[in-house]
Amino acid sequence: MTAFSLEPAQLAWRAELRTLAAERLHPLADKGEPGHVNRALVAELGSLGLLGRLFTSGALDLCLMRESLAYACTEAETALALQGLGAHPVHAYGTETQRARWLPRVTAGTAIAAFALSEPGAGSDAAALELRAETDDSRGGRSSDTSPGGRSSDTSPGGRSSDTPALAAAPDGPARWRLTGEKCWISNAPEADFYTVFARTTPGAGARGVTAFLVPADRPGLTGRGLDMLSPHPIGALDFDAVPVTADDVLGEADRGFRVAMGTLNLFRPSVGAFAVGMAQAALDATLAHTAGRDAFGGKLRDLQAVSHQVAEMALRTEAARLMVHAAASAHDADDPDVPLRSAMAKLLATETAQYVVDTAVQLHGARALQRGHLLEHLYREVRAPRIYEGASEVQRGIIAKELYARQEAR
Repeated sequence: MTAFSLEPAQLAWRAELRTLAAERLHPLADKGEPGHVNRALVAELGSLGLLGRLFTSGALDLCLMRESLAYACTEAETALALQGLGAHPVHAYGTETQRARWLPRVTAGTAIAAFALSEPGAGSDAAALELRAETDDSRGGRSSDTSPGGRSSDTSPGGRSSDTPALAAAPDGPARWRLTGEKCWISNAPEADFYTVFARTTPGAGARGVTAFLVPADRPGLTGRGLDMLSPHPIGALDFDAVPVTADDVLGEADRGFRVAMGTLNLFRPSVGAFAVGMAQAALDATLAHTAGRDAFGGKLRDLQAVSHQVAEMALRTEAARLMVHAAASAHDADDPDVPLRSAMAKLLATETAQYVVDTAVQLHGARALQRGHLLEHLYREVRAPRIYEGASEVQRGIIAKELYARQEAR
């Protein structure tokens, strides 16, 4: 069963990606250390040309990649997605110099990117960011060539000690701002090579007072620590102790960073849905095989109406989610004004659907699905987070309602 919107070439490529994920990426994923960047896996994504497609293809292509990789290797899917999320602002809003320095390394899989938006007190409410970007004048005239005091016992992102000489990592020109505060729940932190960081440049201005910065991991004053999370990839916190940034580090325009964040999320939200659909399809296919072969009550498990109806419901919801994801991605590629609405709907439906499908699959498999190393045990751990990150389900419902009422008022 396939979605009506896909061409034969797209279906063939999706099948090819599943094979590549199973044969070339999954073995590398198995060798990775949980909680740390799997650089060998990222490099293989680069050698296969998949990272390069993040910046040369549209939203639908991104969704097909993420769904296909998620079906056979969720670790590879996540590694690809995080490279895209962290580096897309550089691709879409960066200067020629910024793009020339970082994007070739990202696409080759030799530089790890990260998207640093969330804070301890600003997760879903991104307009409430408190990481401060202060000018030297506002900080009492501190000289821009003074190295900020470090936390010598911490580890800086990228594995460097915070007592590394400042000259080795200082920006090319005098600091215009210094970043002070904390980011939290940042994927790929503290091991990324650079961060897209959102900081408040104008106090009290809400979303209009936020600026996006490209911050290399070795900037003096930037340190990080890993968090013990239910996640196979690293998630950490970043501490900014007067980290120097200049106008050359700005992505887009000063005080217009919220636009950078929302532009990136509008692209990636449907593809989060695609990730979820890939996991749901894997759970569904495993359930079909299990219930068709499992002996129970004098027949096969599939012969029980209570079972077969649940399988039908799993398939129905998975296909509905897939179609909505494809519709949202196609709307993005066509510059449709309904992109925020469609993206929110796709992300909401697909992630909630995947949670239902994987949970039902576990129930129909029984205790074996909870064994460490079982596909469904893995999916059960993986499927929960997408309902939270890049806008929790409750946030997506708020976006949907806001867009609907705005449309009604415009009539």
